[in-house]
Amino acid sequence: MKYQTELKDDVLFIRLEGDLIAGPDTQNLMAVAEEQVEGKILLCAVDLSNVRFMDSSGMGVLVSLLTKFRNRGGELVLIKPSDHIRKLLIVTKLNAIFTIAENDNFAAQFLKESIY
Repeated sequence: MKYQTELKDDVLFIRLEGDLIAGPDTQNLMAVAEEQVEGKILLCAVDLSNVRFMDSSGMGVLVSLLTKFRNRGGELVLIKPSDHIRKLLIVTKLNAIFTIAENDNFAAQFLKESIY
């Protein structure tokens, strides 16, 4: 898995690509998220549009990220999961705890409204 991060208007955008599975990249991603939360960034949008595959450890990463931001009074949304990932979220009922946005603008708008 590869990832890129971008901070835009106090929203951390994380763009994932490839397979969301356990490994050094996911550990690095969690460390980056922790740094941002400690730096008072409370809003996060995770772009899943280029994720091909996700296993249970990948789902755990998403839940851990969500928990990390919510525990500090923030929020996290998922952006445009692929059809395969969307079905996986439905089957595992994770769609009930995650908000899904179709693009960056909707994600940022939802996140800003969620804390005000």
